[in-house]
Amino acid sequence: MKIRKLMVLLCAFVLVLSACSGGSGNGNSTNNGSNQATNNGSGNTATAAPEGEGEEDASSPEMDFDLGGKTIKVVSWWDMTIPEDNPDNIQRKKNLDELMKKHNFKIEYVAIDFGEYQQKVTASLLAGEPIGDIVRMGRNYTIPTLVKQDLLWPVDEYTKNTKVFNQQTTNEYFTYEGRGYAFTEGQGNLVQGIFYNRTLMNQLGIKALQEYVNEDNWNWDTFLQVAKEANKDTNNDGKLDTWGLANSQVVEHALYSNEAHLTKGNKQNLDDPATQEALNFLSKMATEQVYRPGEGGDWTEPGQFFRQGNTLMYAGALWELNGFKTDMPDADIGFVPFPKGPSATEYHSYEAMYQALTIPKAVENPEQLLYIWEKINDIDSEYDYPDQAAYETAFSNEDDINNARKVAPGLIVYDHGTYGDALKFWDFVGEINSGVSVSTVVEKYKPVFQAAIDAVYGS
Repeated sequence: MKIRKLMVLLCAFVLVLSACSGGSGNGNSTNNGSNQATNNGSGNTATAAPEGEGEEDASSPEMDFDLGGKTIKVVSWWDMTIPEDNPDNIQRKKNLDELMKKHNFKIEYVAIDFGEYQQKVTASLLAGEPIGDIVRMGRNYTIPTLVKQDLLWPVDEYTKNTKVFNQQTTNEYFTYEGRGYAFTEGQGNLVQGIFYNRTLMNQLGIKALQEYVNEDNWNWDTFLQVAKEANKDTNNDGKLDTWGLANSQVVEHALYSNEAHLTKGNKQNLDDPATQEALNFLSKMATEQVYRPGEGGDWTEPGQFFRQGNTLMYAGALWELNGFKTDMPDADIGFVPFPKGPSATEYHSYEAMYQALTIPKAVENPEQLLYIWEKINDIDSEYDYPDQAAYETAFSNEDDINNARKVAPGLIVYDHGTYGDALKFWDFVGEINSGVSVSTVVEKYKPVFQAAIDAVYGS
């Protein structure tokens, strides 16, 4: 490793910058601002380019321009000031200082509360008075809605440097009609999967979850087997007092673990075999009462169940781990991927509300801003892989680190959140959980989904 453990500890803040979309609770947790504290584009939370690609790519040719003392405003829902807390960020800050002198500009980082963020930034764009020059935007309200209104610059022609810019962000997640409209220098990903209580696992005498991963036998069947094994009445009073799974709702986990989608672009995707496999998996979990029954709590209830120490597994995101460790000091908490579905060949992670940086159309000379952003971040990293410091701070077990590294490159970004309440998402999921057959639910909601999509994309 290139970085000493001391430097790793100094980088613990990265865990905070890994907070992303919800979806791991019982309800639509993406509505909670704490789940969305930060997201992609922080320098540590985006999708890595395929290994080996881009190494031959050179930096953009030097540009000579004078911004006349302009203040470049960078807007997010946290302060994106570069902290000089590790070698990489020290180099970024040095690059920025040199660029400000050379091109005669200042930079201001504007933080807007998450709860009012979307409303403020979209209102400023619609008014033709953008709140900043570089503005973080959510894919779900940007593609296609804002792009269709010609409010953002396409940026793909300025993000060719794969050493700096995440190519999937620009060329896959934020595309519309063949152009890319957002960028990030981040080369890591939000990690989603299964957190488990190793201490409880050992007490119950359950086979180590890591063994299933090592055997390449961690799939939906073995997952259900483990969950059922942990549903136990340990004191023989006729009632369960340990449970296998805290979450009564894992719809998005089921989808990404089977490489399935509810919607794809401007079409509903409910007829897709992989999607129907995921929905049948959800139905089976409900009808066989695999998970711990809810007690009427909100989306945080599964996390509270897990904290009680009597529930083996919790499906969630890496940003939640620090809270578990604080509240469960006597528990050894491990991490494995969410198990593979029958249509998947690799482990995955997911984002339901992916975020990245954009440049409003009202801002002049986007090529200069992209050039500056590239040169700030064109460094030789001291780390061996993306998010190394975060993982080594979060986990003390090498298996857990390797599992996080397994899922991160396989990020799947969902767009069903684009359509809001019109999609009737939670009604749809609720019917499956209530025992209505998947085929019946699918036929009922196909026209509902397509109508919601058509309202956004046009029929």
